[in-house]
Amino acid sequence: MDDAPPPRGASQRGAAACAGAQPAGRRRHPRARSRAGGVIPTTLPLALRNRLAETILAALHDADARRALAALTTDEGAATWLDGADARWTAPLTERARRASAALAGRPLHSPNADLVQALDDAAALFDAGLHFEVHEILEPHWVVSEGDTREALQGLIQAAVAFQHLANGNLAGARSLLVEASARLRGRRLLGRDLDAFARAAAAAAVAVAGGITVVPSPFPSRE
Repeated sequence: MDDAPPPRGASQRGAAACAGAQPAGRRRHPRARSRAGGVIPTTLPLALRNRLAETILAALHDADARRALAALTTDEGAATWLDGADARWTAPLTERARRASAALAGRPLHSPNADLVQALDDAAALFDAGLHFEVHEILEPHWVVSEGDTREALQGLIQAAVAFQHLANGNLAGARSLLVEASARLRGRRLLGRDLDAFARAAAAAAVAVAGGITVVPSPFPSRE
């Protein structure tokens, strides 16, 4: 079928290259790497991850939240959120905060009731920073109320974001499955001036790379033309 990822075998390395994958020999546990540099940050414990995600999303439209996010980029700032045994999460917390703060730097604040055009711009900035959980949080409210082709396209983008979050967590089977589904949903589609087809094909190639134990660099989020 056209929506299926390329078959494994001789074409595998070529397909992986389309997704920005890097050969890793016999290594069977690929990691995702972001174009912002380095391995996509490790997922935090649920409560801490959700608290940080709320701060990041608030920083899209609130100056105080943006300052709070910037404070978390230092060990001292992270310490205000952590205590005792939780101190072991200082490095991943500051790493995610740095990525988010850099992605939002210079971006104007906007209304908390952003339309889909703005939401896609926000999702693009955070996706390319390796913050895939936050991309899901941005797009899901719009998916819930959408219909038809828009709903399908948003579901595919959300699936791709969740796939790379699974990959960061080491859930290779879940990552590959969602990449295949995302590719099938996005192939040949456009959404508000964004061509999703190349992203869909890169998702299919990434699924092959994951299955083959090859490190994956997510393709950039579809740009607005």
